[in-house]
Amino acid sequence: MPHINKQMVSFFLTTKCNLCCEYCYNREERAKMIERTLSLEIAKAGIDFFFSENSSRHIRFYGPGEPTQEIKLMKQIVDYAQSIAGKQLTVELQTNGVFARGDREWLLNNINIMWISFDGEPDIHDTQRHFPNGDPTSPYIEENVRWLVTHQKGRNIMVGARVTITDENVERQKDMVDYFTKLGIRYIWSDPVFPSVGSIPAYSDKEKMNTFKFDMSKYVGIYIEATQYAKKKDVFYGSFLTCNFDGVTNKHCRACTPVPHFTPDGYISACDLVTFGENAHHMDCFVYGKWNPLTKSFDIDEDKLNALQQRTTENMEHCKQCSARKYCGGYCLGEVVNETGCLLGQKPHVCMAIRKLLNILGTSESAYPYMHP
Repeated sequence: MPHINKQMVSFFLTTKCNLCCEYCYNREERAKMIERTLSLEIAKAGIDFFFSENSSRHIRFYGPGEPTQEIKLMKQIVDYAQSIAGKQLTVELQTNGVFARGDREWLLNNINIMWISFDGEPDIHDTQRHFPNGDPTSPYIEENVRWLVTHQKGRNIMVGARVTITDENVERQKDMVDYFTKLGIRYIWSDPVFPSVGSIPAYSDKEKMNTFKFDMSKYVGIYIEATQYAKKKDVFYGSFLTCNFDGVTNKHCRACTPVPHFTPDGYISACDLVTFGENAHHMDCFVYGKWNPLTKSFDIDEDKLNALQQRTTENMEHCKQCSARKYCGGYCLGEVVNETGCLLGQKPHVCMAIRKLLNILGTSESAYPYMHP
């Protein structure tokens, strides 16, 4: 099922974060802002807005900080959604995995899909994802994962790993599969690292691009071996580059629908990379709505909405003759705009990687059990 079919409403709960990750895509942005948290009023209105426009009853909690830092607000939003959707409700959470022991019981009973940002074995993970003082986070994540897996007992919750691949862990993908399997994690998605979001497109930031390094070719070669290795162990190991290999599509992801992501400053974003509406700079094309406190409703920018919806493979010259176009959809719109400044832009090295993966791995025989976060 192509990623575009993952229709859900996302809540960017708060800018609060208890970690300091080396590659954080919005660290610059958050550092310049006063700490902010999504209001319950806007969240409830967001549920009403999404449920009235879409048959999906899937809600999701995401950054820009760590959602569990506002666990009380998360509970209130889930309760409200539950009061409308009942048993149809699906709740998804992307978390850094460092949450309080006292919150685990509620998470176990109320979250259906939990993706933990987890970069593999501790010696790698702790160099990339640590506390602000440099202390390791893996012991806390391991304890929480083991507790959740041990206490699952038939509850409707999946605990998976969402891994950022850097030059530090690219060669350790098989080891990573073994490590997660021992912890009880059987669903893994990997994402190649990309340049962080700043105030100008990445291609214009020479300092950023001169320091950014990642060997995509190496990642692809080792990923092919690792995903086949994982399959033999009855473990799902996916790549963001292959997220549409289980169907046919002319759009890459939910940013092209778009479905709403409600920001802490009261805007509607189309993309995970655009977590604030104010001063979105070159990413402003994703900000297509804003909360109106006078009318108690959202004002929608139809021109921006239409522009996002026109981002299809038929409208991109570089996609028209591509052998992978039906199983790619033009790749991640957020990354493309961040790096090129253009809705119809291209990341050529990623296009080459996707074509190679499709040529060697082929399409999926069945729909992925859990779509990419």
